[in-house]
Amino acid sequence: MSNEIPEDGLVLVVRENCPTCQLIAPVAADLEARGALTTIYSQDNPGFPEGLRVRDDPHLEVSFRLAITIVPTLIRFEDGAETARAIGWSRQEWGNVAALDDLGPGLPDERPGCGSLSEEPGWAEELLARHGEAGLGAETLTVEFPEDPFEIMDARGWSDGLPVVPPTPARVLAMLNECTLAHDHVLGSIPPAGAELTVEKAAINAVMAGCRPAYFPVVLAALDAALDPDFAWQGLLSTTMGAGVAVIVNGPVCRRIGLNSGFNVLGHGTRANATIGRALVLIAMNVGGARPGGVDRSTLGHPGKHGLCFAEDESDPAWQTLAASRGIDGGRSAVTVFGFCGTSIMNDETARTPEDLVASHVRSLEAISQMRSSRRGGGVLLVIAGEFWRIFRDSGWDRTRIEAALHDATAGPGGETPMFGPGDLLVTRAGSHAGLFSTIIQGWGSGPTGSQPVTREVEP
Repeated sequence: MSNEIPEDGLVLVVRENCPTCQLIAPVAADLEARGALTTIYSQDNPGFPEGLRVRDDPHLEVSFRLAITIVPTLIRFEDGAETARAIGWSRQEWGNVAALDDLGPGLPDERPGCGSLSEEPGWAEELLARHGEAGLGAETLTVEFPEDPFEIMDARGWSDGLPVVPPTPARVLAMLNECTLAHDHVLGSIPPAGAELTVEKAAINAVMAGCRPAYFPVVLAALDAALDPDFAWQGLLSTTMGAGVAVIVNGPVCRRIGLNSGFNVLGHGTRANATIGRALVLIAMNVGGARPGGVDRSTLGHPGKHGLCFAEDESDPAWQTLAASRGIDGGRSAVTVFGFCGTSIMNDETARTPEDLVASHVRSLEAISQMRSSRRGGGVLLVIAGEFWRIFRDSGWDRTRIEAALHDATAGPGGETPMFGPGDLLVTRAGSHAGLFSTIIQGWGSGPTGSQPVTREVEP
């Protein structure tokens, strides 16, 4: 049936799966019998209210055009313009809208309504994309059956080798709704091409990476950190060493979006971990033009170039978080980006004292340092798992003492040839509590010619 909104009269929008709509069904019948009710639109069942002339609104276009947020909603139109509206059920308000004072005898005076289907997650963005002023600036690519959008995006070079999610306008709008910045706000210039990155372009690539909308504030914070000159993202993207970006997340946002800090924390299995780092990779490729064999001159690369993101384990109050050690107030969410060239597992089944653990870690760190040829040192991100931390904690060691001991033990004879400069050694805590393991994440460069870790707060 026609979904054109009448020029004059009363319009009622309902849904069967709403107790208040069921409550006012006799009022709707009364208004129709008096000739006062012009049109009824049902969001979920054209047979409700039973026995009345009901128009179906299956795609919720009318609900969107009428800006329905609550059902039932009664609206009066005069000469094509809305002149009055009542939301939910109120005998007095309905009487005012309908210009009748005897509606709903026997009904309660008031009852709150139910949420409109057009306001449910997914529908609001889809309707805005279809019928509203979405404000998106990107060109829309229409894919007709039997064409496959996944294959088309891959053929156009928009992928990192894995399938990417089609960035439909509705999905992009859902992502954009998670931040307060304007769609066309410029976040910065993405290397190596130096192309401007708008919030909308970031949202498109976050969708393609598989991020949920709730992840977007973390993606934006990581981007802000990566664009800091100290991080040297240009160098990371073009080095033959095959550097990638690691994102370490702290604070309440980790629990809110389900970031993993436990079992297999550096591996697969958790959507937030797998997609947030990937969003930065796709942005560098699709906006910055960093493609393997082009500006990306990685000789071998490593799996972490697909993106690495994890939450620090903050379950033990005795541990000072990485964010707190870098100046972020407690209770705030933050990200730290770290340029890295691979990971190495360190295992010691015999160590039982902090001193033994420091000695074991030093041997592994020295091996990594030897592999760095003339560029001795460089940054290292050390991820300590549960059993190693228990040994340190039970002996009264905290982050500060662990870092100081590692610095001292790697300083060389007389402390004249330190392996790590100030800020080059980061210590985090993550992983399960089973097994005597750490992971050493090898950094790319340090000092004025390398990449420095950068921390940014996540905007709420």
